[in-house]
Amino acid sequence: MPEDASPRPRRILALDVGDARIGLAGSDETATLASPMPAVTRTDPGADVSAIAMAAISIDADLILAGLPRSLDGSVGPQARKVQGFVRLLREAGLTVETWDERFSTAEAERGLRASGAQPSRDRARLDSAAAAVILQGYLDAARL
Repeated sequence: MPEDASPRPRRILALDVGDARIGLAGSDETATLASPMPAVTRTDPGADVSAIAMAAISIDADLILAGLPRSLDGSVGPQARKVQGFVRLLREAGLTVETWDERFSTAEAERGLRASGAQPSRDRARLDSAAAAVILQGYLDAARL
């Protein structure tokens, strides 16, 4: 590894932050494969931050990756501003957080779940975590390029 290159995180926890739930996914030790984890049901900001911190600890994550839902034109809309506010809370709690463009992640996750025979409309928490896995896999794939 070149001297000026920073080491890759061992593990990454990805978030698909919504108003009702936060979908979670974690990377494997080699940072090549994303897997969905149980979603967190949102209660209050402090409890939400604690739940994310505990999830990060549970997989020994060095980095939290929050999907940023930009508008189709790339701008930051109302939902993206909510995510940015939550990211600020995570950082204030001492967590290392990056954001990643998550446009179309939920649609892609829904297609994948339907292809596997699942009904995403009946299990929103599973869909949220599948979307987090799509976000994380996109990040991991881009890092390998």
